Amino acid sequence: MTFDKDKMLHYCNEVSKNTLMQTLNIKYVDAGPDFLVATMPVNSSVHQPMGLLHGGATVALAESVGSAASMLLVNSDLSEVRGIEIAANHLKAKRNGVVTATARIIHKGRSIHLWEIRIVDETDNLISLCKLTNMVLPKRKNEV
Repeated sequence: MTFDKDKMLHYCNEVSKNTLMQTLNIKYVDAGPDFLVATMPVNSSVHQPMGLLHGGATVALAESVGSAASMLLVNSDLSEVRGIEIAANHLKAKRNGVVTATARIIHKGRSIHLWEIRIVDETDNLISLCKLTNMVLPKRKNEV
């Protein structure tokens, strides 16, 4: 199977419509066979009360990019992905601008994917370092 970057980015951005990713204005901007990159603007809509990027918004960005990356590695007709654990270390505050999350695969097993997600600012300063574990499950029939 050949990797089609444009097709993958289009898919990730399309399935994000009417979801938390759209609410947070997350955009998928780059992809490769073992990584996925997304951006998120930092403004008052993702601030905590002290005017800084909320850790929960940062974790939502990390889980979004890591889960989408796992979906790109499986046959979506046969499998679905569920995040089962995420850990985040917030290392630097951010008030305004854009953060970029890059998910890189650490382990790609049949049933478990482990991702490292680095979230950086515009000058490549590390804002947060996250680790996401996804479980790959057989696709279920449509449930009510």
